This record gives sequence, C-alpha cells and structure tokens, in this order.
Amino acid sequence: MMNKKTTLSKLLALGAVCLLPTTLFAQKKQKIVYLNKPLITNIYTADPSAHVFNGKIYIYPSHDIDAGIPENDNGDHFAMRDYHIFSLDRIGGPVTDHGVAIDIKDIPWGGRQLWAPDAAYKNGTYFLYFPLKNKNDVFQIGVATSKNPAGPFKTKPSPIAGSYSIDPAIFIDNDGTAYMYFGGIWGGQLQRWQNGKYYANGSKTDLHQDNAPALSCQVVKLKSNMTEFAGPVHDALIVDSAGHQLLGGDHDRRFFEGSWMHKFHGKYYLTYSTGDSHFLAYAIGNNPMGPFTYAGHFMLPVQGWTTHHSIVKFKGKWYIFYHDTELSGRTSLRNVKVTELHHRPDGTIEMINTFTVKNN
Repeated sequence: MMNKKTTLSKLLALGAVCLLPTTLFAQKKQKIVYLNKPLITNIYTADPSAHVFNGKIYIYPSHDIDAGIPENDNGDHFAMRDYHIFSLDRIGGPVTDHGVAIDIKDIPWGGRQLWAPDAAYKNGTYFLYFPLKNKNDVFQIGVATSKNPAGPFKTKPSPIAGSYSIDPAIFIDNDGTAYMYFGGIWGGQLQRWQNGKYYANGSKTDLHQDNAPALSCQVVKLKSNMTEFAGPVHDALIVDSAGHQLLGGDHDRRFFEGSWMHKFHGKYYLTYSTGDSHFLAYAIGNNPMGPFTYAGHFMLPVQGWTTHHSIVKFKGKWYIFYHDTELSGRTSLRNVKVTELHHRPDGTIEMINTFTVKNN
C-alpha cells in the first residue's frame, strides 16, 4: 500500500529498505538483521493487542492465512477467519497458544474478514472487540464475552450499534471510564463515513483532499456494560504544536489506522500508524478524548507494508508488540514480535528501528 508520494529514495534515506522485496537483498549480498525474533511460528499472526491479566501477558492478534486472493488496496487478501489467543508468563519466555477463541462461522451477522481485535476486562468479564464486514460488506465492530482471558468467547448476536470501520482499541482510565478508539482508511472504510452515514463510493469524505483537515481517529465512551456506546462518536483530533489540525496531505504525520492509547505520567498518548508512509507516530493530550498534539515518530517502518501495535506495562517496564514479515516475506503473512519501549524523562519516546541491513 505504498502511497505515490512515498519514493524509493525517501525510503532508503529513512532506513526503510525492508519495504523492498527480500530477494533484492540476496542479489546485493546483503543480510537483514532483525531486532527481535517472532513470538509465534506455528501460525501467522499480526496486529497484536497485548494486555496484562492475572499477572500474565495475553496477546490477541489477527490470524493471517494464505487465502489465495491477489493483493489490492482494499485489503481483500487479508481474509482472516478466526482468532487465536496467546499468553506468556515473562518476556522471552515460552508462548502458549490457547487455540481458537472466535470463528467467523459463529458470528451470525458476519460476512468476511476478521481484522485486528482488542480486549478488555471489567467487573469479572473479559471482552473481545473485533472488526468484521457484515453481509453488505461494510465493516462494523462486534463484541464477545468470556469469564476467562484465554476464551473461548461468545459473540453478541449483532454488532455494536453505531460502530463502523476497523481497529478497535480499548482504554480504561483510572476512574473506570472506558473508551474505544477506532478507524482505518482505504480498506478500513473510514473515508466512506460522514455524520454516521455510509457512502459506498466515499464521495462525501474524499481521502485525497490534501489541503483539507486529515481524517481523524474516532473515539467514543463505552457504557459500563462495555458492549454499547455511551454517547456520540468524536474525532480524536491530532494537531501540530501551533494547535492546527494536521492536513490530509501530511502523510508522514497524520492518522491512518491502528490506534492505541496508553497513559504515562498523567498524559494520554495516542499512538497510531501513518499507514501509507509506514511509521508509528504518537500525539499527547491532557484528555482521553483529545485533542492530541503531534510529538513525533517512535518506530521506523518494519519489513512489510503495514504496522500495527500495542503498548503495555509489565513488571515495571514498557513493551511494544508489533509485527513484520520475517517468516514469510509476504505482506499478508505476518508474525508478531515484542521489544522494550522507553519514555525519556521529558515524556518523549525513544525511536525504535526493528532491523538493520548488513553486507554478507
């Protein structure tokens, strides 16, 4: 999904050469050295949502499969059909596969494509949130419940009313209020929505208006039951240091997909993928609803065409879970990884580069 404005020379300058086919490195006798090894090798996994439940880390990823569908900008080749849940007692320790938690055949309202999920816990119940196209091929967000963080989960009979697009991420603040952040452009269909109405051709929200305000991540409060929206959906606005909203043409900074929220020293960190320029970026706010002031990139492009992450604190340290394509070299067959994340004393986040390229 490389944007036309993302040139080869620019990617090379950024150290993003692993966006190129790995065969090119073989031809040039160069070796890719990865920062971390895949956590899971028995199946392909991506979009890892990590949480600490009962003293363990549980990972709720997408499950990539080889669907035999040609790649396209709508992401039809990402034809996932179920979710596996994984856990580990410590970073670097063995990973347990708890098996299938949800299968698409058990979701009565569903059509196709179980994309990146997230999970939450409240009042004795675990919740699994998932984007799925309905029978009209429009993404909505569903929810399932379990008494066990490893599942299995039982899905609600219909999607969350008022939900749309992809990439749900749940944040529960210190006061117990829960928020959902969501949205993704292109295949995620965010550009097709305006004022709660879906436009099949996206004509009412043109992604290509480079001088107009960029499409925003969406944020909404959840009711205490964690299965319904508590009010209207809002734009989680990202602004520059002068308070101006980022523009659509600002491809290196504006939101594209894959949002996550974590709190550090009383500030709210909205982290997200710039999508077509392949960075992970962050913006900081004083309120979980925003606005958020753009603060920079914190992860360079990974090998592969997408970046989707989660950030969690575990035993006094912060970690970022992410994915790349080390195992397959294919965009749609990814593998989950983890590395430590560092906040500087001034609140900024240290840059992470997930690989280097060396001459053999």
